[in-house]
Amino acid sequence: MGDKTYTIKDVANLAGVSPAAVSRYMNDGSLSEEKRAKIREAIRKTGYRPNLMAQSMRTGRGGQIGVIVPKIHSDSVSQIMAGISDALTERNYLTMLGSSEGSRDMELRYLENMQNNQVAGIILMGVVMTPALSDAIRSSSVPVVITGQNFAGLPCVYHNDAGAMEELTRRMIRKGRDHVVYIGVSDRDVAAGLNRHSGVLRAWKEAGLPEENLHFEEVSFDAAEGKECMERLLKHRDFNGVLCATDAIALGAMKAIHEAGLRIPEDISIAGLGDSWAGTYVQPALTTAHLYYRQCGREAASMLLRMIGDSSRSMVVTQTMLEYTIVERESL
Repeated sequence: MGDKTYTIKDVANLAGVSPAAVSRYMNDGSLSEEKRAKIREAIRKTGYRPNLMAQSMRTGRGGQIGVIVPKIHSDSVSQIMAGISDALTERNYLTMLGSSEGSRDMELRYLENMQNNQVAGIILMGVVMTPALSDAIRSSSVPVVITGQNFAGLPCVYHNDAGAMEELTRRMIRKGRDHVVYIGVSDRDVAAGLNRHSGVLRAWKEAGLPEENLHFEEVSFDAAEGKECMERLLKHRDFNGVLCATDAIALGAMKAIHEAGLRIPEDISIAGLGDSWAGTYVQPALTTAHLYYRQCGREAASMLLRMIGDSSRSMVVTQTMLEYTIVERESL
């Protein structure tokens, strides 16, 4: 529509709504779908973008969202980041990224530094909750949303980790696998550790199988430790099934099984969790559970934008659980 610079009032007039409605749209606030569609079309026609400098002067905060991740080299993190970008780009927010590399101290430093650098809000991914972190989140001067974990009293978007692992365990049992090793991670990580472990235990108990036929091993999240763990286990092999807390662990375990001259699934069935792209490129393809990481990122960013738009900070704390889809391939 030409070279004119459009304002929020211009968008409102073209859409036939109030400027306040456009502002709510930009902050993902409550609006009817009809109004959303009209505002979206008006923004498309005008090419309108909020004046971030003016917004910063009004609110004391810039047009940036801080995102703190436990590590960058992760398929799940990249998918969550893509979802966050989906939601923020339309609202013309930029992202400030910090990687804690699993350090609790670095998480706290990023939380403090991002607030000092005038971000409008923060998304914190997949953390182990500590009293210090809980205090820092609750005392934050900007809204904070957590992804991947469900912590009492805090806004979060998380997955049904226990349900996914429970269903994978049931399917392995139905394949006749009655001596199973579960290779998990520390229970300090409530989602990937405690909840996934509890899903395995529930399905095993439900099937009435002997407790001594289920063995537990703890590793970190990477494929190398999955491979090393399986190499140790294969020295005294007394199992016919392997469940892994993540696809990365499962891929490492699969490599050790192949190198030992054993067949998957004929000799040992195996399943992971997360539906990593790499699981489709191994032979046999890895059975897993798909978690909706990109949707998690979108939901978290939308939740945060609504909180930013609520200047009174009086919103009810929202906690959203996303479900899973079992992806059964040849490894089971």
